[in-house]
Amino acid sequence: MTETESIAYDVVVLGAGPVGENVADRTRAAGLSTAVVESELVGGECSYWACMPSKALLRPVIAQADARRLPGLAQAVQGPLDAPAVLARRNYFTSNWKDDGQVAWLDGIGADLHRGHGRLAGPRTVTVTGPDGTLTTLTARHAVAVATGTRAQLPPLPGLAEVKPWTSREATSAQETPGRLIVVGGGVVATEMATAWQALGSRVTLLVRGKGLLNRMEPFAGELVADALKEAGVDVRTGTSVRSVTRENGTVVAVTDAGDRIEADEILFATGRVPHTDDIGLDTVGLEPGSWLSVDDTLLVDGTDWLYAVGDVNHRALLTHQGKYQARIAGAVIAARAADTAVPDAPWSAYAATADHDAVPQVVFTDPEAAAVGLSLAEAEQAGHRVRAVDVEFSSVAGAGLYAEGYKGRARMVVDLDSETLRGVTFVGPGVGELIHSATVAVAGEVPISRLWHAVPSYPTLSEVWLRLLEAYRG
Repeated sequence: MTETESIAYDVVVLGAGPVGENVADRTRAAGLSTAVVESELVGGECSYWACMPSKALLRPVIAQADARRLPGLAQAVQGPLDAPAVLARRNYFTSNWKDDGQVAWLDGIGADLHRGHGRLAGPRTVTVTGPDGTLTTLTARHAVAVATGTRAQLPPLPGLAEVKPWTSREATSAQETPGRLIVVGGGVVATEMATAWQALGSRVTLLVRGKGLLNRMEPFAGELVADALKEAGVDVRTGTSVRSVTRENGTVVAVTDAGDRIEADEILFATGRVPHTDDIGLDTVGLEPGSWLSVDDTLLVDGTDWLYAVGDVNHRALLTHQGKYQARIAGAVIAARAADTAVPDAPWSAYAATADHDAVPQVVFTDPEAAAVGLSLAEAEQAGHRVRAVDVEFSSVAGAGLYAEGYKGRARMVVDLDSETLRGVTFVGPGVGELIHSATVAVAGEVPISRLWHAVPSYPTLSEVWLRLLEAYRG
């Protein structure tokens, strides 16, 4: 192993996914020299194995489902999807798993890319082991930002490695449709991938350990998604755990805790994420390898004055858009502190990631879509807020009937009765993903109910659900 001379930067970023890219963008915009270290592809999980490929798989599925609900069009789209064409389009949106474009973008902002495995080697120091074994030492004058994300968590089932199960990576990058697919889990990855592969021709069995799907959202969200999955042909089994998995002559055999034997061509475990921090040298700075990194609202790791943890690794909100938001905040904080400028980190300031606590939006791209921001009713009550939930069916909105025959969906807003502002909003139904930003503005902006009355929704759109919610609240 050959060691090169040490290279000094103002900022070193570990991880070149969307979060790391955004930290680098902000620090470079502030005039700070910045190095970015990446062991895989620049663009990270989201670009190649998560957000982009999964949504590329799902878009034709949702478009066809919407078309089938429209007289005059339904008969024209009754045939199966062209799976090879869908997969080819997915490949296009991942740039065929090549990162040339993203590397060019990094170069364009003036950040230096160091390919290889990066590890902390003490305060403000990172060593990079390159593909050829060359060791480079990077020192940071001001900050190191850890943006290494997470990886799929597999259950401790004996012999699972020999089965070669799918994780989210295989589920979003597979080049052929399995004839039969078992999906284990009830969260976002499980429901989205069950939706996609069932529509692409797989016979999907969804095994859910809990009572329902999407348990971090309002209960009705998981109920409506489960009903739709069943209607689409997915075998949904709740209250079911996998006891063992084997692969016999190429066939996956899963045995449940009830003794049921289920055979499939592939099995996907979508059972959670763990931080990608086990081999990045946390022990050299007094932190525990493999742990989530606890931070304050400026994204500074507790107990340090130079180490930042941004995105999934801090466990605040495991969502790409929320990690990018944190990156913008962290970049501003790092730049200000580097310039010895005051960092007023009061809630909702330019230097505090307040939205992580009060206004996190999310869309689940199933059919129907489920979208939520802020607190659910249960979360608001557990937090001690005096709240009231207001529910309406989308069937009361003219735009829903125009959108699709037999439109099924529901909306809920959770109102803080003391401030008469919104603590949370949930929409479930076809096309509701594009509604959630209006709710995010209302929640993050703490817009009073009295002012929301003057935000007039256009007729006849799905957005008229806001008027129905406000009418239901006033009675």
